[in-house]
Amino acid sequence: MPHFSATVRSSKQLDSDINMKQPSNRQHHRTRGEGLALVIILVAIIGAGSWWLFSTKKQSETEARAFGRSVIEHVAVSHDQAFLSSNLGPQAKAQLSDSQQKYLVSKLGELGSPAQPIKIDENMTFELKFFEPRGFFTAHLNYPSQPVKIEIAVSHPVGKWQVDDMTVTWKAPL
Repeated sequence: MPHFSATVRSSKQLDSDINMKQPSNRQHHRTRGEGLALVIILVAIIGAGSWWLFSTKKQSETEARAFGRSVIEHVAVSHDQAFLSSNLGPQAKAQLSDSQQKYLVSKLGELGSPAQPIKIDENMTFELKFFEPRGFFTAHLNYPSQPVKIEIAVSHPVGKWQVDDMTVTWKAPL
């Protein structure tokens, strides 16, 4: 004769068996809350990174403009050959020897002081959207005897700003 056994379960036990198979509302809300917290943290990190990139770019532009104006001031007004020499990059040093630097500064010194304020056209670029800043400056100088134009290109490759290129244009004496 076959043997049958039956187990009688109470309704509480059945409810608990059903709850084990389906996550409780509390667990479901906790998972949704953790996902929301993760999204908030991710948005905060992206926002902070964007703020840092834009503020660094703005700071680089400000520093480049100050450096470019300073170079023009030291060369055209103060006639400071030591400043020019110490701030030339390797390529500019190769193009503008020490004797050429001395000649340039002495000729500008002979012209006197340019009329103030000096008109300077400025153009900033970045090789990579936020990095490798370059500045291009054109100074229109009005000396008592003649106008002079100084064009410089500056960059910030490693530790400090440097002059990459410099062109001075004036009328030849008659």
